[in-house]
Amino acid sequence: MNIIFRLQAYMGKRKILLPSSLLLAGLSSLFTVAPLVFIWLIVKELLTNNKNPANDMIAYYGWCALGTALIAITLYFLALTLSHLAAFRVEVEMRRQAMDKIVRMPLGFFDRNTSGKIRKIVDDNASTTHTFLAHQLPDLAATLSMPVLLLVLLFMFDWRLGLATLLPVFVAMTIMGIMMGLGGKSFMRKYLDALEQMNTEAVEYVRGIPIVKVFQQTVYSFKNFHKAITDYREMVFQYTLQFEKPMTTYLTIVQGIVYVLVPVGILLLTSAENYTEVLVNIIFYIILTPLFAQTIMRSMHFTQNITLAKEAVDRVENLISAEVHSQSSHPKPISSYGINFNNVSFTYPGKDTKAIDSISFTIKAGQHVTLVGASGSGKTTIARLIPRFWDVDSGEVIIGANNVKEISNKELMQNVSFVFQNNKLFKTTLLENLRYGNESASMKEVERALDRAQCREIIERLPQGLQTKIGAEGTYLSGGEQQRVALARAILKNAPIVVLDEATAFSDPENEHLIQKALKELMQGKTVLMIAHRLSSVVESDTILVLSGGKIAEKGRHEELLNNKGLYLQMWNEYKKSVEWTIKKEAV
Repeated sequence: MNIIFRLQAYMGKRKILLPSSLLLAGLSSLFTVAPLVFIWLIVKELLTNNKNPANDMIAYYGWCALGTALIAITLYFLALTLSHLAAFRVEVEMRRQAMDKIVRMPLGFFDRNTSGKIRKIVDDNASTTHTFLAHQLPDLAATLSMPVLLLVLLFMFDWRLGLATLLPVFVAMTIMGIMMGLGGKSFMRKYLDALEQMNTEAVEYVRGIPIVKVFQQTVYSFKNFHKAITDYREMVFQYTLQFEKPMTTYLTIVQGIVYVLVPVGILLLTSAENYTEVLVNIIFYIILTPLFAQTIMRSMHFTQNITLAKEAVDRVENLISAEVHSQSSHPKPISSYGINFNNVSFTYPGKDTKAIDSISFTIKAGQHVTLVGASGSGKTTIARLIPRFWDVDSGEVIIGANNVKEISNKELMQNVSFVFQNNKLFKTTLLENLRYGNESASMKEVERALDRAQCREIIERLPQGLQTKIGAEGTYLSGGEQQRVALARAILKNAPIVVLDEATAFSDPENEHLIQKALKELMQGKTVLMIAHRLSSVVESDTILVLSGGKIAEKGRHEELLNNKGLYLQMWNEYKKSVEWTIKKEAV
């Protein structure tokens, strides 16, 4: 029952709702049995006094049966009301705490956890706890109190009929216990894993539908999505097949208790002195037997759902248990904007190979430094260590005179602008997208940023200018246009440190020319770390760092590196070949 105390932690001042709900549900279960007792008393009165039944007693028992039934319904309604209030509080608070923690996670957290997975864990698992608390937990009281009450009633009238009733009940509960032990916990874990995987792959598939349509492919182009569905189907199908025979046997026994009672009752009647009394008792036990089936099924569903709820809470808490970057109790301000990597090494979580190994370099305030190298050489890792997407394993990343760990996150974010390959524009107005860079920016400052980012022609052709909603009513921007808007946002932010991760990677020649002009505007007077794959953009850099295998292979200015005739020269020659390449006439 540890899960109940864990869920209560999310209720705040409303913890009393849960025990109150359990108490009312327990009382309701007791009153649920009362109408059956009064019905039996009516039958008894009719059979024992069949010639002259006491009509007033029959009416009295009838009203008692109706009254206790209404009391049971009312108590259960109140129990469900309180359990729902508790469940809504837990669901809301769990989501609130999860999102509060997630927004404080380092940005590297979102590289390891897709949006589909996060949504599934936070949203669906919180809903699972709601179902458990609101609907299954009130049955806990009945699951605990009903067996005790039934046992008392079984042996109160005729212990022989009580034993006859208990025998099939015991067999049924044994079968139920075996079924519940058939890998229930491990299955729930695999089941939720499969749902998360399907959700992740579904999001990726939906995002890739335009590519599927362009290349006239089918869903099978997304093998991971198809595999996630088939794996889920096979797992659930195989698990369900285990219950085919045990469940059939269980239902036969639990619904057939009366077939044990009847022959036992006949034997008792043959030796009874008072046939009427034995017959009345048999009728009572027959009336009572459906409650056993109901109690066992409640127990099964409760056990199953408590396992599911525990797994759901574990997943939410495991997601948000990821370490948040430590914050200095006495954060230091950024006094200058030079950047220094001092013997920095870093390995991504779950990997064995270092992404960067013993990297050291300095970017003086106002300098422009460019990183070049093959894919996987460590360029993006270096760029993302500056704003603390991740914390280094060893060494130091220093801005001004202070380690980034000693600078508050808020100040760090205010002083660093990022422009990456894939920039996100929200489904809101273009003006609001721009003001994410500076919420207090005036319209004059916004207009100036748009001009400097070469965005004027984009605004002029949009139906409502800056008030046009991006992604709504068919208004979309190309990749290059989105990149220019992102640059305008960064210009509007006007942070003294700029990190550019292949900002022209997906642009066409026209957009690249405009983006390069916007980049020059953005980088004026700033400390810049730029990752470039088109070497034409690195020629004017103050320093070029050539990376290979997570280490700095060469560094210097463009001409110096060419004269060194090393790795950079090879890259430069390959780049020139790609630029100068033309299709020969004979090949056409």
